[in-house]
Amino acid sequence: MRLIFAGTPEFAAAALVALIEAGHDIALVLTQPDRPAGRGMRLTPGPVKQLALQHGLSVLQPTALKDAEVQAQLATVNADAMIVAAYGLLLPPAVLTIPRLGCLNIHASLLPRWRGAAPIQRAILAGDPETGITIMQMDSGLDTGGMLLRAALPIADNDTAQTLHDKLAALGASSIVSALKQLELGTLQAQPQDDSAATYAAKLSKAEGLIDWHKSAVELARAVRAYNPFPVAQARLKAETWRIWQAQAAQRSEGSPGEILQADKDGILVRCGEGALLLKELQKAGGKRLPASSFWVGNPVKPGDRFET
Repeated sequence: MRLIFAGTPEFAAAALVALIEAGHDIALVLTQPDRPAGRGMRLTPGPVKQLALQHGLSVLQPTALKDAEVQAQLATVNADAMIVAAYGLLLPPAVLTIPRLGCLNIHASLLPRWRGAAPIQRAILAGDPETGITIMQMDSGLDTGGMLLRAALPIADNDTAQTLHDKLAALGASSIVSALKQLELGTLQAQPQDDSAATYAAKLSKAEGLIDWHKSAVELARAVRAYNPFPVAQARLKAETWRIWQAQAAQRSEGSPGEILQADKDGILVRCGEGALLLKELQKAGGKRLPASSFWVGNPVKPGDRFET
């Protein structure tokens, strides 16, 4: 098929690679404008743009798609479909009807569960046993379009947002190739979503990363995984902020929320509202990520010390 591809980060780049390898004609790539990055804050292209340039593809980086001139450029491509994956810009109704088969979105959840910006993290936070990919026919709503294809994926007990992202990126790449093949054969029909079963995956904020020790250890262990690599779970002890990269729930009932029950080479055990959280990998401001065995040596704490609650 002749395609327009719209995406920006690594999640989208995986799909673009798969579409190129499948032999589709990528007539145009839409991606967000370059952003400042690194210590020098130099304008840096996203993964999709870098990949597109490597393959000699035409790239367009509008700040919005409402402009009539931009829409005219899209129309001149005469695309069969537009594939959208973590693009980051809203598609106005006029754009949705430009390609012959409309716009297809690669969404990282099993719709209608977790519509919105952070489906991967919200699935982990909620303790969902599985998630997946939905190839959706886009409409003017927020992830409300008809479902063309769904592919499920179990969430492992040790999955972080990063590891689950990588698994879903690969699944999304194979799923969009499969969906396009079935569309070409005329064997794929969009199924409406059950709006009554929809949940909303709100965008993550940095403030969410602050640990509330009154929550259960199971909830907090999920939060540590969901916030890795952003915004990273954080806790305050003796006016210092600790970033918590890895932790696991434990069954301990003594003490009160935020109190350190144990501190040794095996980890730092902290009482929660229910159970306790064993901190396994930590980082102080300006320092390196360290396993608890190394972190504890340079940051001695003892039972009875207490995190802010």
